[in-house]
Amino acid sequence: MATRVPRGAVGALVRRPDLWPTVVAQALRLARHGWWREPPYLPVPPEEYLRFRMVTNYGGDGDPAAATGRDLVAYLEWCRAWPRVTGRG
Repeated sequence: MATRVPRGAVGALVRRPDLWPTVVAQALRLARHGWWREPPYLPVPPEEYLRFRMVTNYGGDGDPAAATGRDLVAYLEWCRAWPRVTGRG
């Protein structure tokens, strides 16, 4: 399964510069080990992890195309709020 960006994700994130630090933090937090040594030389999560997250969130075969830009923004807002909610931030 090739890693694909959810529909509207780029546009949704361009409109939300307040989430850009969270995007960077999550990308680095979820990146596969040694991401800088192998193509695509980007801090993307392992495909197995993405498939697992897609199946548990949307069902089906884990196709990332099921996600939307709105879903990504909601996830990033949750990630940003988590430290405050848990008292760790």
